[in-house]
Amino acid sequence: MRRLPPLNALRVFDAAARHGSFNRASEELCVTPSAVSHQLKSLEEFLGVELFKREKRTISLTAAGERYLPSVQIALDELEQATRRLVAAPNTNVVKVSIAPAFLTRWLVPRITRFQERFPEVELRVESSIEYIDFDNSETDMAVYYGTGHWKGIESHMMRNIFLTPVMSPKLLEGKEPLNTPKDMLNHTLINVSGRSHEWTKLLQEQGISITEINKTISFSSTSLAVSAASEGIGIALADTALLGRELESGRLIAPFDISLDSHNAFYLVYRKNHGLTPAMMAFRDWILEEMQADIDAANVGS
Repeated sequence: MRRLPPLNALRVFDAAARHGSFNRASEELCVTPSAVSHQLKSLEEFLGVELFKREKRTISLTAAGERYLPSVQIALDELEQATRRLVAAPNTNVVKVSIAPAFLTRWLVPRITRFQERFPEVELRVESSIEYIDFDNSETDMAVYYGTGHWKGIESHMMRNIFLTPVMSPKLLEGKEPLNTPKDMLNHTLINVSGRSHEWTKLLQEQGISITEINKTISFSSTSLAVSAASEGIGIALADTALLGRELESGRLIAPFDISLDSHNAFYLVYRKNHGLTPAMMAFRDWILEEMQADIDAANVGS
């Protein structure tokens, strides 16, 4: 038989040690301070050592308590994660995915039907978010991130590099200001994504255009909004044309110049490192990587 202390006593020990207070531990655990004190006394009697130094209004860990605490916290964390995985296990045909908004609306949504036809037994639950996921404390299974690919504790699969090209509504060609050379873009409103105004600066500098001549700019909180603004004729946005297939094919957007900026970022499919994937998660991973590779191959043939 295992010689283990009661789980509830370990939870009380963890709470009291973290808060440095029996009263605050009792508030977290929704019990009385006397119950906390009783549980800790029972744990110390079981272990045969004192875990806390008790003074008039304060408590602190003894040397034995300091040694014991990390192992208890690791064990409680493991138990919590194992419980979460077990509770989620019955829904192995469900994949919860968090997707960057521009990628979701402009690339994934038009292709979801193909995934459903191929894997009718898998239920996708998709949310739009630019936030990084704490997979250890979230029900989200996988995500699509925009970035450099370096995230701690994350398994990542690069899907495509992002090259930003000026795009706009053909309405701008009908205006008074011509668009014969890249420098002519300075006569129009340059549409930024908030926090990424440097992208226009870099593109213009690469074209030998002085950024001091920029006249009008406007910023939106996401690429999707920036592209929508461009399609309404507000100005010129920077976007990856691979995400704009429908708009470019219909002529709602055009790329007036064959120039682009390497963003040194990419879209990545990510999930928790060293974590077993369900069959549904593997199906989504393999499918989305295949779809993206097919797009890249088609673009290469076309070029």
